[in-house]
Amino acid sequence: MALSKDEVLTGLAEIVNEETDIDVAEVTLEKSFTDDLDIDSLSMMTIVTLAEEKFDVRIPDEKVKDLVTVGDAVDYIASA
Repeated sequence: MALSKDEVLTGLAEIVNEETDIDVAEVTLEKSFTDDLDIDSLSMMTIVTLAEEKFDVRIPDEKVKDLVTVGDAVDYIASA
């Protein structure tokens, strides 16, 4: 069963919170992982790995660079 974008956003916000202590309310679709949320590449890889496990998807390394905003990641996971 496909997840809704809201469900993916909620789950992703929880993962970001666990990894970075950023408040889940701060993790919104338009936020940039690096510019707005100040997530470094190492934390981003951890977030991607946790998201793959949580949502049972595969995010290839070459796709990670395309996930600039939270919305990009939500769209990718929801359509995977």
